Amino acid sequence: MTQRLHPRTRRFGTLILVAAVGLLSACQRGVLNPAGDVARQQRDIIYISTGLMLLIIVPVMLLIVIFAWRYRKGQGGTYDPEFDHSTSLELVIWSAPLLIIIMLGALTWSSTHLLDPFRPLDRVTTDPALAAEPRQEALHVQVVSMDWKWLFIYPDQGIATVNELVLPVNREVRFDITSTNMMNTFYAPTLAGMIYAMPGMQSQLHAVLNRPVDDEGFSANYSGRGFSDMRFALHGVDSGKFDQWVASSKGSGRTLDLPTYLQLLKPSEKVPAMRFAGVDQDLYRRILERCVEPGKPCATEVMAHEPMGAGAMPAGRESMPTNKPEGALMKSPGEKGAQPNRNRFVAPGNEADKGPTH
Repeated sequence: MTQRLHPRTRRFGTLILVAAVGLLSACQRGVLNPAGDVARQQRDIIYISTGLMLLIIVPVMLLIVIFAWRYRKGQGGTYDPEFDHSTSLELVIWSAPLLIIIMLGALTWSSTHLLDPFRPLDRVTTDPALAAEPRQEALHVQVVSMDWKWLFIYPDQGIATVNELVLPVNREVRFDITSTNMMNTFYAPTLAGMIYAMPGMQSQLHAVLNRPVDDEGFSANYSGRGFSDMRFALHGVDSGKFDQWVASSKGSGRTLDLPTYLQLLKPSEKVPAMRFAGVDQDLYRRILERCVEPGKPCATEVMAHEPMGAGAMPAGRESMPTNKPEGALMKSPGEKGAQPNRNRFVAPGNEADKGPTH
């Protein structure tokens, strides 16, 4: 005789099955299905970190069940009311988490430096045959986050696209990333980790694709009404198809000049992919320095007329001085030089000892 399940039980089981299938299908996309060497290293860090944490979680969960069963009422083991300390038990309890924390710290420190997005890639691929070939110069792509779309400028190719990013396989790509208005996040999970895009500032990302891919990237930082549809198509193609795509883009006929850009700058949602056969070579710099509008001064022009001590900021990471001046504590009295007594401390009542004022 078969017993029929209650309708609620069947619905609950169906929901569990759908959730499990959804989780398993999600493992085939994005972060856990990398298409490039940088994304692969980031995925491996997730695996290693999860495995190290499970070294504590799994034994603790098992011991909870074992202790509950072994020391249940009426069937418990030996009870010692005088027990208060066990050196061996304390050693196990504290040493295992401490070792895992040390390993996680070492992994985090090394990966933070090796996967620094500003750092050019040490390797493009792990394939020995491809690694032996002469390495190509990195492809330069300028990324601009807009409301609510993505602008990609290929300065060396002289083209630009909106919501379409095409990259050659097995070639390093250097992204220069900024934003026009809102703080945003450039994120293509199969390519690399997320990088913030901020108005008036430039971030960088070095990454690579190692296999053909048709995926998408998106904004991972809420930026207003059109945030949900702020996505772009990501295509990884071989070098021959990339050259063909560049040629077809140059045949589109449209040019991304300043008037066209000002129209594109207006907030818009669900913008289809667009290609521009030409682009103003100075456009990205003017976007970065927030002086696209006619008559508006650029940041470098403002800073050139403002002393560094009056609130001006350095132009960027590359403009920081490489050799810092030596501090006064490290100098001899002769090197410091003589200074007037305007800052000299005078004890109360000895105003006559102030000396001349300056």
